[in-house]
Amino acid sequence: MRYGFTLPEMLLALVVAGLTMGIALPRVGALRDSIQVQASAQHIASAHARARLAAVLQSQVVELAIYADSLTIRLRGTRSGLWRGAGPAAAGVALASPARTLTFTPVGVTMGLSNASFHLSRGSATRTVVVSRLGRVRITR
Repeated sequence: MRYGFTLPEMLLALVVAGLTMGIALPRVGALRDSIQVQASAQHIASAHARARLAAVLQSQVVELAIYADSLTIRLRGTRSGLWRGAGPAAAGVALASPARTLTFTPVGVTMGLSNASFHLSRGSATRTVVVSRLGRVRITR
């Protein structure tokens, strides 16, 4: 009885494994892009909720600045922030919308031009975070 593999058997196994990986890897990359874009959209939505809650709890006007590289919550008129998080660019996600600052009143409603859409993309995956003046946030594909 012999043990082990012959050279043609090993080559055949490597060819089959290579073909399988060649088919699966592009799909895995698209899945990774979709997960990163969804996570960045959720991060913006949670920063919006956090800023709204901070305005109510602090009973002061709070600003949420949304940039590609950072998300910052600060009291209006101050330079120091209450909270700072990484923006979508940290995950390799492009923010196609211009940088915006949303201003929350002490009752939790935004004021000024607060309706906004933030378009996020990476590879073929895209999401849009739509923010209404009344505080509703939704994520669309």
